Amino acid sequence: MANKKSNEKNIRKLTKIGKHSIGLTLPIEVVRELGWKERQKVSVKKVRGGVLIKDWRK
Repeated sequence: MANKKSNEKNIRKLTKIGKHSIGLTLPIEVVRELGWKERQKVSVKKVRGGVLIKDWRK
């Protein structure tokens, strides 16, 4: 796969998963910086102008 230009590095596409879901990939650098792991639960909340994704806590 070709390397993306630096100005396109954080542009992502939404991908349909099944009938009722949409998926989004996150840049690996961001995931590593946050210390997140594969299959970790996250909270998704609609906020003004976008969405907020953060670590899920009980």
